[in-house]
Amino acid sequence: MTAVTTTTHTTTQTTGTATTAPLAALAEDGARQVRRRRRLAPGKRLPAARLVGPAAVLVLWSVASAAGLLDPGAIPAPWTVLETGSRLWSAGTLPDDILTSLQRAATGFSIGLTVGILLALASGLTRTGEALIDGTVNLNRAIPTLGLIPLFILWLGIGETFKIAIIAIVVYIPIYLNTHAALSGIDSRFVELAEVQGLSKFRFIRQVVIPGALPGFFVGLRLGVTGSWLGLVVLEQINATSGLGYMMFQAQNYGQTDVILVGLVVYGIFGLISDSAVRIVERRVLSWRRTLSS
Repeated sequence: MTAVTTTTHTTTQTTGTATTAPLAALAEDGARQVRRRRRLAPGKRLPAARLVGPAAVLVLWSVASAAGLLDPGAIPAPWTVLETGSRLWSAGTLPDDILTSLQRAATGFSIGLTVGILLALASGLTRTGEALIDGTVNLNRAIPTLGLIPLFILWLGIGETFKIAIIAIVVYIPIYLNTHAALSGIDSRFVELAEVQGLSKFRFIRQVVIPGALPGFFVGLRLGVTGSWLGLVVLEQINATSGLGYMMFQAQNYGQTDVILVGLVVYGIFGLISDSAVRIVERRVLSWRRTLSS
């Protein structure tokens, strides 16, 4: 009887070991596959990662200037640019020029943003609007915007109006194109589901159209923000009496490279800040999406 019991116990242990081995192998394979999948993702987001590139450029610039590899007359050292900026700020010139540039950029951007959204909605939600608007906007896109400056000066004069109008055109085109593309790319099954559910036009726009168009809208918004600064730096060098572009144009006439670099650095800082602000808003508004960046 004891021998039979011992044999049964031994058989049970052998069977348990034989059953556990494949399970352990499957678990190990599953863990290996999970680890393999995790390696495909970019990984955790680094804190202040977008500042690493500009910081590296600043370090290289400083090292090259200290080593005498750069001509101070062509590319002044960072500390020289910083000293010039402090001097212009203390004199009151730089704050006034920055305020003027911000007002122009903000006004033109607001107009372009409003026009771009309205045209994209009208073109993306109605066939009549698409027939009237989409071709016209694409024709406008094919014409270099800065090439319209002489015509706008004849129409609107050389004051602030034509500058704001050009900035608005530079802004509204990318916002319209990306928002319209996002509206056109909404899955038709969502539209059919909304029709089956009997959604009204307002609820359809609020619950289907707006969430579907937001990713494309934010792409256009980032391009529009960048475009407003690019257009501004050119416009402020044409018949202007104030602004960062005017300051840089005057510095060019007197060969003041350090002042030009001060203007470029300020433009770059404002461009980076505005783009980062849009990215933060985008991340919060689209927090429901699961993407590589998140």
